[in-house]
Amino acid sequence: MLYLVALLLHCLPLAMGQYDICKSWVTTDDGPSWEFYACQPKAMRMKDYVTVRVDPAGITCGDPPERFCTHNPYLCSDECDASNPDLAHPPKLMFDSEDEGLATYWQSVTWRRYPEPLLANITLSWNKSIELTDDIVITFEYGRPTIMMLEKSLDNGRTWHPYQYYADDCMEAFSMPARRVRDLSTTSANRVLCTEEYSRWAGSKKEKTVRFEVRDRFAIFAGPDLKNMDNLYTRLESAKGLKDFFTVTDLRMRLLRPALGGTYVQRENLYKYFYAVSNIEVTGRCKCNLHANLCTFKEGSLQCECEHNTTGQDCGKCKKNFRSRSWRAGSYLPLPNGSPNACAAAGSAFGTNERPQRVTTTKTTTATTPTTTTTTTTSTSTPPPATSATQPAVQRPPNTAALGPKPKPPDPPENIRAAPKSKAGRTAHTAGKRHGKKPASSKSSKLIRLKPDSGPAAPIETYKDCECYGHSNRCSYIDFLNVVTCVSCKHNTRGQHCQHCRLGFYRNSSAELDDENVCIECNCNQIGSMHDRCNETGYCECKEGATGPKCDDCLPNYYWRQGCFPNICDDELLLCQNGGTCYQNQRCICPVGFKGVLCQQSRCEADKKDCDGAPSVCSSLSTTLLGVLALQLRGWVDL
Repeated sequence: MLYLVALLLHCLPLAMGQYDICKSWVTTDDGPSWEFYACQPKAMRMKDYVTVRVDPAGITCGDPPERFCTHNPYLCSDECDASNPDLAHPPKLMFDSEDEGLATYWQSVTWRRYPEPLLANITLSWNKSIELTDDIVITFEYGRPTIMMLEKSLDNGRTWHPYQYYADDCMEAFSMPARRVRDLSTTSANRVLCTEEYSRWAGSKKEKTVRFEVRDRFAIFAGPDLKNMDNLYTRLESAKGLKDFFTVTDLRMRLLRPALGGTYVQRENLYKYFYAVSNIEVTGRCKCNLHANLCTFKEGSLQCECEHNTTGQDCGKCKKNFRSRSWRAGSYLPLPNGSPNACAAAGSAFGTNERPQRVTTTKTTTATTPTTTTTTTTSTSTPPPATSATQPAVQRPPNTAALGPKPKPPDPPENIRAAPKSKAGRTAHTAGKRHGKKPASSKSSKLIRLKPDSGPAAPIETYKDCECYGHSNRCSYIDFLNVVTCVSCKHNTRGQHCQHCRLGFYRNSSAELDDENVCIECNCNQIGSMHDRCNETGYCECKEGATGPKCDDCLPNYYWRQGCFPNICDDELLLCQNGGTCYQNQRCICPVGFKGVLCQQSRCEADKKDCDGAPSVCSSLSTTLLGVLALQLRGWVDL
């Protein structure tokens, strides 16, 4: 019983997970099939797969051996010696499993060359894109740095970008005001800021950690307890740059000034100043572009176990023979399962399901030999439509993205009879050809070859009995391509079998392929969208600042005026200068004496007449009024 309870508790998070499976085996009226979803690997401790580098050369203590002391100037009997395993402090000790009560740590040289800065860089590399899912936590021994910064790279260390600044005085160190992550808003969740929370001397051994608060930034969208994850996934998909903000291939800590013990630098005891890092925790998942739910460590690096006919370290391209359309990352939308955006084979039907192949065995016995011959044929699990006197018995392509390369089309018939169909729903010519026989001629069944009036050098022949899902009744055989393709697809369809939607339309997921309403118009807003095309779920590609399925709305911090334009001033009314006030986030109302978009310009600077003693319009008017008043007063006195 306890085992079952333990198993249930182990499986419960998996059952409650979101985007944890890539496909599901479902049964429909058309038979069993794979149903695809957007998916991603589970989060894990990324420090187990990291490569660490510390520079500059010689920054790690112990070569040559040196003495150091804690912040108590009377305890300077410690020694760092790289040649002695018991006294060495190499970089690998930042990631080892520490015994309880015994901290192991990497340590730098002491600040014996003061006033020359003591600088150290710690670079973590994964050779793989990862997405952060929890706080980065760095544990320091003997005091946290008073100045440091965290940087990130998205291209394996070729370029670097600031991630967060840390200082005991942000304005002095980086000329930035100190801010806290929990004070950010939905429009500034990916803002790079400077914090003083992890750098000031607290005088307590418990104050060892420095954090990069991932969860607090998630909480801006998902709530304090991260219960509204749907809102977070929606914003990750729609907010420009937000998903990339939590994605890294490398992290770099730049240690710029060590802990000072709450005082100024004591030059008489420089052996107490150094860096010491005992642990670095990075929690995240492999970035697989929502095309994999497993990530394994192979050949020295992490690799996504790609689904949806994708391949590559990050599932960043389509497999060979599945490149009939451009590769796309999966999407969190629409909730709750997202869009897989699976790669498809050329000539395959569009849709989200993947039909399995079914093998059937048929035994035929010949009269000329006693041996029983077994013939194995492969067909899709989609049943053929019912035959009738007016409907040919044709095997339709599956309503899915195919699993392999495009099959060779059947040989086209040489001629088409004008005679009625047989009971089996086929012309006599077609039935005869399938059995390897030539059709018998008939006076009442004249053979008619349909040829176009003009065409390319290679002949194109047109037929009536086509596999076009009812969207066309004519198809052509292109000899030099050996392809039978539908002609003049209706109902806003296109493709070899009229199985795709025209540009500007998308697939109606609730309609079958032979439904006249299978394609729905995108209706993208002409002003807010990049073009009139949309993806498979009907979402249009929006211009900067626009949002919504049809790009007819604006993101926060933007307003609509025949398009989305950024607000002049933000929600915190911080951008209006010289005492100006922000009106509806769209303009600054300036006080007397200032002008400009942000009230940044003095009227004296803009109009010298107001400041150089020359009469302005207002001053001239006031002078005139005073003169008139003086004359009236003089008249009263004379009376």
